[in-house]
Amino acid sequence: MNILILGSGGRESAFAWKIAQSPKCSQLFIAPGNAGTSQYGTTINVKVTDFAGIKQICLDHAIDLVLVGPEEPLVKGVHDYFLADDAIKHIPVVGPQAEGAQLEGSKDFSKQFMQRHNIPTAASQTFTKDTLNEGIAYLATAGLPIVLKADGLAAGKGVLICSTLEEAEHELKEMLTEAKFGDASSKVVIEQFLQGIELSVFVMTDGNSYKILPEAKDYKRIGEGDTGLNTGGMGSVSPVPFADADFIKKVEDRIVIPTVEGLKKEGIPYKGFIFIGLMNCAGDPYTIEYNARMGDPETESVMMRIDSDFVDLLQGVAEGNLHEKAFSISPKTAATVVCVAGGYPGDYMKGQVITGLDNMRGSQVFQAGTALQGEDVVTSGGRVLMVTSLQDTMFEALQQATADASRIYYDGKTFRKDIGFDLI
Repeated sequence: MNILILGSGGRESAFAWKIAQSPKCSQLFIAPGNAGTSQYGTTINVKVTDFAGIKQICLDHAIDLVLVGPEEPLVKGVHDYFLADDAIKHIPVVGPQAEGAQLEGSKDFSKQFMQRHNIPTAASQTFTKDTLNEGIAYLATAGLPIVLKADGLAAGKGVLICSTLEEAEHELKEMLTEAKFGDASSKVVIEQFLQGIELSVFVMTDGNSYKILPEAKDYKRIGEGDTGLNTGGMGSVSPVPFADADFIKKVEDRIVIPTVEGLKKEGIPYKGFIFIGLMNCAGDPYTIEYNARMGDPETESVMMRIDSDFVDLLQGVAEGNLHEKAFSISPKTAATVVCVAGGYPGDYMKGQVITGLDNMRGSQVFQAGTALQGEDVVTSGGRVLMVTSLQDTMFEALQQATADASRIYYDGKTFRKDIGFDLI
């Protein structure tokens, strides 16, 4: 099969690494990719939202399957674009159509979906500029701390946790009347704060059957000890020790099955991944959010632990026979340490030459915010590299990934040395 991956981050690098290992993959293309994806296939510089350009790649290279990495093209309807075009509608797209992608694209839609299907989640209500006064009145009854979520996509920045009523009222007004997050905050979900430990569970589904992929826990804060500003993710580990078989069974029975069945009942076709952001509240799982794709940097750890042929699983999603596909997971632990640019998550340095990428002793480097400048690999994004190690124990995986991250050099490099230590 000729396969096209859409995206340019560490997630897509991990997909490419895994897919390139499959005997079922004849040729692999990544658009737009990054400086490292050419290790696995052919990189083509086309934006993920340039649907006409993506169509041309598919026609030029006889693409048999498209795997969509990031959320933006899904929410904007790349799958629908394929289905509506006679020249490419025969090419399966792994990633939901726009209607299903609303699980991520609209917090209001996803909360109402959870409520309709009795999926455990925090109590919430949604408000607009026209109902701002009702929103302020609701804040006074909701308890503290309180969570404000922009309804639409806000590049991971649209969630605020407010510790005082004054702060919550100020932020709600900013979001609704000052468009703090642009169109994304034209609606705001006000949500109860859940106390517990976060983790993520990932599901592959063909719309009928599903496979539960390895769970993972990621770390959002820039600073060690979970301090400082939120980022796109500074590292991840899989498996998560507290997510034992009993807990995952609760997730399956209370969340995964009602989600897949709910989509079917509502006539929403869904072929792709469902990322379920969870809170473990005293042993019971509550849904914080859905994403319509895999997470980053969780994918890097998850891909390491999938022993099965990933292309075979993708075919199962595309063809609707996922239940027939063999699926096995490594009992080992994967740990991912993210190297970021100096200044991130604020204004960060770019164009710094990266050396030491070949110095790994027991890890795989997945490139993300990188570009080629002549012969040099240079930094081009905030999150630059994901260093992932698979070892027998969590301690060994964390130790190896951290040691290997320190063997890479570029000016301003920062990474956390305490990823996963809260779980040991």
